[in-house]
Amino acid sequence: MHLDIVVQVLIQILLVIGLSRLVGAGFRRLNQPLVIGEIVAGIMLGPSLFGLVAPDVAAWLFPPETIPFLGVLSQIGLIFFMFLIGLELDPKYLKNGLNVAILVSHVSILVPFSLGTLASLLLYPLVSFDGVSFTAFALFLGAAMSITAFPVLARIITENNLQNSRLGALALTCAAVDDVTAWCLLALAIAVTRYNNMIAAIPTILEAIAYIAIMLTIGRALLKQFAALYDRTGKLSQTILATIYMVVVVSAVITELIGIHLIFGAFLVGVVMPKHPGLTRELAQKTEDFVLTFLLPVFFAYSGLRTQIGLLNRPSLWGLCAIVVAVAIIGKYVGTYVAARVSGVEKREASALGWLMNTRGLTELIVLNIGLSLNVISPLLFTMLVIMALVTTFMTSPLLELIYPKQQIRQQSIYQPTDIEPASYRVLVPIANPTTQRGLIELAMAIAIGNSSTHPPAIVTPLSLIHLDEDYVYESLPSEADRQIAHTNDRLQELIQTLEPADYRHLVRPIVQVDRDVARATMQIAMRDRADLILVGWHRPAFHSNRLGGRVGQILTTAPVDVAVFIDRQATKLENLLLPYVSNIHTDLGLELALRLLINREQTHLKILRVISGDQPVNELSFEFNAMLDQLPDRIRRRIELPIVETNSPIRAVVQASEQADLTIAGASREWGIERQTLGRYTDALAAECRSSLLITRRYSQVASHLTSMLEVANEKPI
Repeated sequence: MHLDIVVQVLIQILLVIGLSRLVGAGFRRLNQPLVIGEIVAGIMLGPSLFGLVAPDVAAWLFPPETIPFLGVLSQIGLIFFMFLIGLELDPKYLKNGLNVAILVSHVSILVPFSLGTLASLLLYPLVSFDGVSFTAFALFLGAAMSITAFPVLARIITENNLQNSRLGALALTCAAVDDVTAWCLLALAIAVTRYNNMIAAIPTILEAIAYIAIMLTIGRALLKQFAALYDRTGKLSQTILATIYMVVVVSAVITELIGIHLIFGAFLVGVVMPKHPGLTRELAQKTEDFVLTFLLPVFFAYSGLRTQIGLLNRPSLWGLCAIVVAVAIIGKYVGTYVAARVSGVEKREASALGWLMNTRGLTELIVLNIGLSLNVISPLLFTMLVIMALVTTFMTSPLLELIYPKQQIRQQSIYQPTDIEPASYRVLVPIANPTTQRGLIELAMAIAIGNSSTHPPAIVTPLSLIHLDEDYVYESLPSEADRQIAHTNDRLQELIQTLEPADYRHLVRPIVQVDRDVARATMQIAMRDRADLILVGWHRPAFHSNRLGGRVGQILTTAPVDVAVFIDRQATKLENLLLPYVSNIHTDLGLELALRLLINREQTHLKILRVISGDQPVNELSFEFNAMLDQLPDRIRRRIELPIVETNSPIRAVVQASEQADLTIAGASREWGIERQTLGRYTDALAAECRSSLLITRRYSQVASHLTSMLEVANEKPI
């Protein structure tokens, strides 16, 4: 079947985008950058997999006559992506430890560049094209070995909350300096390649320097007018956006005519654009949505069609590939580590910096495609270097977590939060849903905070974790992450200022940070801060198939801390508590929390309901249960009822009793823990049918007590 070439290209784009999102999402689940998955998706569509498994179908889907169209779209995508890279290169990244960063970044370029040049002596006679000078070949290989992908590195720093650490600040500065130097080096390599002679390339180099000078002076002054116009209008209009895009294209054309490459013109416009917060953010957001979701996947597919892993068809070639990967890793790591140590950076920090600077990602792919288009590197070497880019980027996050644990990051934070007096009781409250966060925090305060002036204060910690869903260039920047953190923190502070009683507001201490794995981060913070209880909200209408899934289920089943799940049915008061009694440790935790509420709230009453079913004897209170009740003063015990109900349907009796309750507190039933993320049949049914708000408790340790300190307070109070 013959299709119109435009229709065929559209089908290709549809396939490319769909597979890129699918594979990218899979790699995100492996805690890898989305871009790695998209590069792999592009390779899968090429001769390395699709062309190998189904050559006829691949030939029909990607006929030779359509490839130039994909190439054009790829170039457009690269132009605007390089503009984004320049846009994110804020001069403020060059203010922190610049002297150290200049030394580290340049040594981290010089060492792999030198090793790449030495490797050229081996590779040049084996994998180069005829007619390519050794100088051009060595320059390109050295540049490919030396590159660091600033966007990917920035995201890794953000997701690991390193932006306010010495390591993060130094890595960003080094990467920014590295970016500028490496792109200049690449421009030199392109100029030499096009003339195949260093001397002949001198006029091109001088013209490029002159154009850079013009853009840094006259260009910058003209582009500042966009910031002024944005301040007057308060928005980025289509006219301004179109004008900026025209400037990007014109600059790209100029650098192409000069003889370097069109990407440099786009990059230069991004660099000299005024770093106005509002203008930059809106411009980046408008550009990224289309470029990153539509054009770049086409570029990855275009690169994948040119990647032929099948060319590595002999052990000797795989050996050469291993040498290329080893040279790139060792050169970058050793250069960075040695320079950092000489500059006074401690060993662990220097090692982490070495792995961070090994991040290459998409930036490497851009360099390689330029080299392949100029015929300075062969398809075989191109494939080896693509593998190198994937390996070096893939390994960064795992190695960083291995050698630089979260504890170390926290200790070396530039901005250390000042803690107050030690707390006797700490409740960690993960919040994600703005509609339920107030109810969660208010319940945590009611459980945690007593009103004795002599008692060490309890602390309630709302935890808001910002998840970066997409691999955006601008939104992944540490500065943008800090803006989101500040915004979220401001909103939480506004909420805290409305909580009652006002005297307790200072005991609510929010934590806001970036993390991709909410459940894991919650448990790590709970352990770090020695939380007594994790109070988490559940806002779905019912449980399905006896399973409490997602992040809540993960926390409930795996957290090494006592956990309570709150299902808020919008009760405005906590005067009537219901505790269905089941003899297990989870119900004991529920009783402890209920008693804390009684001690802290003079108007609260507790009904401990025991149900007799059929001929079964009454469920006697456990020794631990009675011991807790016996320690209470009479004024609190008088607010506790212990009714016994005889019925053939225990769950119906509890549901009926919940109609008169503000909050029902139920321990996870005996079956808890048998099946991952299950609460047990009894608790699941109650969660679905309960007429009041519901608090489901799960005890981790029988040793820990939530009541000891509160009993001291209770017995101090006058009758």
